[in-house]
Amino acid sequence: HKFNTFLKIHAPCFRLDPLLLSVAVYLLVHLTGKPMWSALWFFMFVPAIWIRVSKNKSKVCVVTYMDKAIDSIWCILGQAFFLTVIGIVIFGYFNGSCNFTLMLPLSLLYAGLGIAITGIITDFKLMVYTPLIAFSVAIYMLVSMTTNTVVADWWNLLFGVSFLMMMVIPGHLLNHKIKEPC
Repeated sequence: HKFNTFLKIHAPCFRLDPLLLSVAVYLLVHLTGKPMWSALWFFMFVPAIWIRVSKNKSKVCVVTYMDKAIDSIWCILGQAFFLTVIGIVIFGYFNGSCNFTLMLPLSLLYAGLGIAITGIITDFKLMVYTPLIAFSVAIYMLVSMTTNTVVADWWNLLFGVSFLMMMVIPGHLLNHKIKEPC
């Protein structure tokens, strides 16, 4: 089955921690009125880094073209995340204010592209189309930011729901599909 190798390597990406993190960030920002709690979003990357570092590469006997393509796509998108954070820090330093609000819509765009491309490569249509929800939310956020609309703390919840629709639900359905006989 064509999803076997993909899931062995990528299944941990379909997790609920960003949704739980969105609720925690929302509550902390909303209840304290301090946007500094948004820095907790960086914890979203801890499980992915841990999985990547602790993964024993010698256990994978065969690396298919699909594996290599998907790994390359997510590597590039990971670099885009990293460079965006670095860019925000550098420009924030020179402007005297470091604002990571832009990371919410950009993260939805980056992750949405990765999921959609992964869906195309694996021929799993749900992963091709569910990122459209995240793209719509990201466009709403970006348009709101450019029209000087107030960035609301509930955007954290909107991000979490978008992430759930784009990654978690398709990921669980894909995991279920892999268990079906060919």
